[in-house]
Amino acid sequence: MGTTAREEMSRFWEKNSHSNRPLSPHITIYKWSLPMAMSIAHRGTGIALSLGISLFSVAALLLPEHFPHYLAQVRALSLGPALLFSAKFLLAFPFSYHTWNGVRHLV
Repeated sequence: MGTTAREEMSRFWEKNSHSNRPLSPHITIYKWSLPMAMSIAHRGTGIALSLGISLFSVAALLLPEHFPHYLAQVRALSLGPALLFSAKFLLAFPFSYHTWNGVRHLV
């Protein structure tokens, strides 16, 4: 009769430990580089932008009032200039980064 999966796994690990073979590379052994970090950030901003546009589209379809109504509600909150600048930066940064990193990649 054949061996069980547990026996096969035990035999595999025993053989590898005796032969001192290296394991498959893992993210923890790679040295982080700027292109690697920029690539990951580019993917992250792309996902964030697509989710943001999707949520804004669904909100535009489902909310009962038109956009000027909601804009007036935000203005009525009387948010400080620092908070408004931060919010604008958080909206503009992913778009700018994703665009310029895409141009850099194409060049």
